Amino acid sequence: MKQYVGLISLLVADYDEAIEFYTQKLGFDLLEDSPQGEKRWVVVRPKGAVETAILLAKASNEQQKQQIGHQSGGRVFLFLNTDDFWRDHQRMQQQGIKFLETPRQEAYGTVAVFEDLYGTRWDLLQLN
Repeated sequence: MKQYVGLISLLVADYDEAIEFYTQKLGFDLLEDSPQGEKRWVVVRPKGAVETAILLAKASNEQQKQQIGHQSGGRVFLFLNTDDFWRDHQRMQQQGIKFLETPRQEAYGTVAVFEDLYGTRWDLLQLN
């Protein structure tokens, strides 16, 4: 038996600005952008990723809008693994990505916390 997480739903305020951020600033691939009535089915995935992708889900009510950027209660929500931390850290800084800390070396690898355009916290992580 094989299982994996296929999609993670991430609340966003606007489809187009989220697509621009994830594809232009983070360098993700846009896998799908299909109309679904009043909504759209928008899926992005980091370059080189195979199984897990992110569904950019536009908030559709006030409760959802209040959760944009806070889906994990202020903790790191997502982990962007890389094969070259310093390459990606430099590229992301050049794209204006906001890092919340200086990169640090931990027993498990090199890591730094950054925020997406809505304040969702991510780890940029290169495992040892």
